[in-house]
Amino acid sequence: MTILNSWVTSANHADCPFPLNNLPYGVFSVDDGPRRLGVAIGDRILDVASIADALPVNADVLTDPRGWNGVMELGQADWAALRAALTAFLTDGAMPRPDVLVPQVGATMHLPFTVSEFTDFYASKNHATNVGTMFRGAQNALPPNWLHIPIGYNGRASSVVVSGTDIRRPWGQLKSPADDAPRWAPSRRFDIELELGAVIGQSSQGPISLDQADANIFGYVLLNDWSARDIQAWEYQPLGPFQAKATATSISPWIVTAAALAPFRCDTPPREVELLPHLRDTGPMLFDIDLEVTMNDHTIVKTNYNTMYYSAAQQFAHHTTSGCPMRVGDMIGTGTISGPEKHERGSLLELSWGGEDPIALPDGQTRSFIEDGDTLTLHGAAQGEGYLIGFGECTGTLLPALDDPFGN
Repeated sequence: MTILNSWVTSANHADCPFPLNNLPYGVFSVDDGPRRLGVAIGDRILDVASIADALPVNADVLTDPRGWNGVMELGQADWAALRAALTAFLTDGAMPRPDVLVPQVGATMHLPFTVSEFTDFYASKNHATNVGTMFRGAQNALPPNWLHIPIGYNGRASSVVVSGTDIRRPWGQLKSPADDAPRWAPSRRFDIELELGAVIGQSSQGPISLDQADANIFGYVLLNDWSARDIQAWEYQPLGPFQAKATATSISPWIVTAAALAPFRCDTPPREVELLPHLRDTGPMLFDIDLEVTMNDHTIVKTNYNTMYYSAAQQFAHHTTSGCPMRVGDMIGTGTISGPEKHERGSLLELSWGGEDPIALPDGQTRSFIEDGDTLTLHGAAQGEGYLIGFGECTGTLLPALDDPFGN
């Protein structure tokens, strides 16, 4: 597929992340006004409620205070009809309506949907191998179940914040192997995890097939699972991450629809162990999406989502096998996305190998983990023939820990 031209001329450039081929969904406000549902096109935002008469959905869902949840609840046929109508409205040759557009510059972005539940996974073989090697040695890097099921944990929907929200360094209980007892202190090994978040657009009750899970994914966002590695190291046995992952989870402000990403589908890597039938690949379920992380505007990671061992659809399908109800607005974190090379590692824990090999920054400084004042930004785009499908930035700046909240 080549670029589709729009009467919004800024959308027609090869390096624009929001061409007519994309049309991602967000929530915005201007000058402290009300929150409104919008579609990114070029350097503008289309106010969808202002063209409700031209769209094939009930106008009420276009003013849903939850964000895009109401549209998601309509189902796949309505998703496709809405996308077709938006494309027709914005296509080159249609009647231009600049009065229904607002500049992206100056608009405030909000969470694009209300997050019902949040589950995060551990689905990159490269990431799992790196972390396992650091903590258990190369011979025991992967847990025995890892090649058979996607491993995950239930996170906090309340932790999810939109890109641009500052993050506060957390306090926690820390204990290194050299310590005789745990101590109460701010985390010193605060980290990021480069991920995608799959936004669930349809409810389900009981096990669903892999193909149905794939069809029920409305779209994807960039996701940063901020992680306090020292808190995690002390707390994670036997039930896994808890407070180490509860500080914040940042997502990009635009939901890139599964439909926009469809031309970029690709296969998961070859299986070392055949998966059980409910997880067995039925076709290409990953996407070729280039990903990058910058620290203080300096690139520290370049990788691709196509390196993942398990797709979001496999994670979603597996999540339902126990009868677990899945709801509109649930979000599934893919887990850290890491490729085989050092520059492809999606966390500072891996990049610095647990602090033993700090990364160098252009100003002569080094980092093993995030320092106060550092700004971490995730970027992502699928490269088409003369166009990009971009996500917008997912960024956050780390603020110092508060004074001891218990006055110790």
